[in-house]
Amino acid sequence: MIRVVAICVFRDGERILVSEGIDTVKQERFARPLGGQVEAGETSAQAVVREIREELGCAATDLRLLGVLENIFEYEGRPGHEIVFVYDGRFVDETLYGRPELPMHEPGWATPALWRPLWSFGPACRLVPEGLHELLAGRATSEGLIQR
Repeated sequence: MIRVVAICVFRDGERILVSEGIDTVKQERFARPLGGQVEAGETSAQAVVREIREELGCAATDLRLLGVLENIFEYEGRPGHEIVFVYDGRFVDETLYGRPELPMHEPGWATPALWRPLWSFGPACRLVPEGLHELLAGRATSEGLIQR
């Protein structure tokens, strides 16, 4: 099954807000901007606003679609396939940019959301979905990406 997902990249200078996880089968760390599955009857932008409210208890504004990524991957030994709408956005509450981490209210995620510099991602902790780093760095190719 292909999931439709929407994520939001919140930026603070060179930093972006991500939640970190680990694939225990591959023993690989990864980081992903916040967001989640688009539900029936809502747009991808509405999904971002809802997911940020659910995960952080905060309001997102100024959403701008950066692109759409097709993400085919394996996680915890199972294949996955997502169409990912990638948005740029801002927090309504500007004080959130001054906090080093933000507590998450998401089942299954015990770690807080963290601000990390874009350059800090690599083999030790990959930025997912695939192609996101290139999209954010302005080096996106047509492989797996639909640009606006």
